Amino acid sequence: METFIANVSSPVGPWAVAGTTNALTAIYLPTRPQRPSPGAPPRAVALGVQQLEEYFVGRRREFDVTLADVIATTFQRQVWDALVDIPYGHVRTYGEIANSVGRPQASRAVGNANHVNPWPIVVPCHRVVSATGLGGYGGGDAVKRYLLNLEGGHY
Repeated sequence: METFIANVSSPVGPWAVAGTTNALTAIYLPTRPQRPSPGAPPRAVALGVQQLEEYFVGRRREFDVTLADVIATTFQRQVWDALVDIPYGHVRTYGEIANSVGRPQASRAVGNANHVNPWPIVVPCHRVVSATGLGGYGGGDAVKRYLLNLEGGHY
């Protein structure tokens, strides 16, 4: 099945939602612009676009979209599952996520799993911060700060 790409405007730049009729395969940060596909998006992509637009205007705190099965390690999947459990407006440290997946010495590996997360915002890697501050983010510090501020998160 062919992947369709649709762009979503935000105050920090355009995001892109990629997917098929049944599932989202990726969400691209503003730092990785994508050329949108021609025509109307398939059902799953249209839903992803709608929900991201609602998020950016403050009307959505949780996402109800189907995510495609992607190649990932067991550890990456455990981290991504832990990210989804972080409530809107809250943050966790890399160490707290490492502890929650039973790997207390794996803070750096948590950061690596966040970096390859295919669905930023929906799987909220931006809610993970360093024990001493903001921490990194593939979209850059300004985008991470914007998302945390949008959610009212304190870091």
